[in-house]
Amino acid sequence: MRAFLTPVLTGGALAALLAGGALARQTAVAPAPQLAPARASPLPATQALFDSYVASGKTPGVVGAFGIGDRPTLFVSAGRVARDDDARRAGLDSLWRVYSMTKPVTAMAAMILIDQGKLRLDEPLSDVLPAFKTMRVLDDPNGSVDATHPAKAPITIRNLLTHTAGLGYDLGQPVGAKGTLLERYRMLGINPAQINAAGEAQSRRVRAPNIQEFANRLATLPLIAEPGTKWSYSIGLDLMGAVIEKVSGMPFDTFVNTRIFKPLKMRSSFWTVPRSEVGRLATVYAFGPGGTMIAFDPAATSVYLTPPSFPYGGAGLVMSASDYDRFLHMLQNYGELDGVRIMRAETAKLAMSNLLPRSVEFGSLPGNTGGTMGPKMGFGAGGSVILEDKADSMGVGTYGWGGAAGTIAWVNPVRKMRGTVMVNYFPGEKWPLRADTVKALQSDMARYARR
Repeated sequence: MRAFLTPVLTGGALAALLAGGALARQTAVAPAPQLAPARASPLPATQALFDSYVASGKTPGVVGAFGIGDRPTLFVSAGRVARDDDARRAGLDSLWRVYSMTKPVTAMAAMILIDQGKLRLDEPLSDVLPAFKTMRVLDDPNGSVDATHPAKAPITIRNLLTHTAGLGYDLGQPVGAKGTLLERYRMLGINPAQINAAGEAQSRRVRAPNIQEFANRLATLPLIAEPGTKWSYSIGLDLMGAVIEKVSGMPFDTFVNTRIFKPLKMRSSFWTVPRSEVGRLATVYAFGPGGTMIAFDPAATSVYLTPPSFPYGGAGLVMSASDYDRFLHMLQNYGELDGVRIMRAETAKLAMSNLLPRSVEFGSLPGNTGGTMGPKMGFGAGGSVILEDKADSMGVGTYGWGGAAGTIAWVNPVRKMRGTVMVNYFPGEKWPLRADTVKALQSDMARYARR
């Protein structure tokens, strides 16, 4: 696992910086066309790193957004949104599939309902979705779906937010659902994600047509662990979308759009990318055998240009670095940005605190899940939380998550710092971008601290 993005960034050093300014095609991994920087970068080491990633063919393009307090965000970018010679330069408004970085957005939508008193953190899920009233648990997580026993406790809203509900995940690897339970997930179409056009055509043959049917199907399957006893990466935030829809009385995506995106002026955040914006959309690549780079979901034919079966709260968004920075900036300010309050400060603090049930620890993750590990960590609403200071740590209270295609997001509201990095390639751990960015930012901070 890559360490969480954890450089030591002192407020003064960063303040000084801010004050100053289907398998469509295969090509060998080779240096991409060079693009001269538009202007001198305020983060030269980070700029050099991003330039090197493009020049060496690791990624066609990369964009970073870094900020402290309410000073203007610093954007660092290199390359283009695709390997095509006519592709647009990657920039603050380029569009990227953020995959699991959707989870913090969904989680904060749920926290808004908690803030309004319409939902309670420890409320049983069955109060909202009765189909989950009587759940069963596998006798053996790797055993038969027919060998089960009644759950000892109900699934709660806290459990969904923190991946402690006992739900599984079909990630095509040994995480979450396994064995016959994984087979049942696939048979019932419990796959709330879209990867490319070819894969989507197959998924739609069995996937539930709407979010409530998805929830009802999921309720018929046993859990892999007793609710509230184990951290296991899951589709809990996808199920949370069904909860939000029921409680709010409006479609899940409409609630997110009206309660988060619109008031925060996040105009480049989409569940479905408009055809008019396809030029801004990055192509997602996959690294194949023999050193090949595969255009896995080309922008021009992207699955994200057509509406999904339903909005996926765990992995469904396409966003710009600028928009995700505004989302993090709101969290950094404990629920407020530019005079607009999304939730009360105490609710935002709660969301970014360790919400794991007692005796449950945030366990290690396999690769390609979007998760990252670092110092001693807990888990808040849809994202991890650093619980102890270390020499290479952003500090206690740093909240964030990543995406399967390499994207990174973190915010420390105590130190009032935040960062977003956007790329689109599989697997997200192909290159040590997270660790490399840490080193580059540390170098930039040291340079300004010496001034």
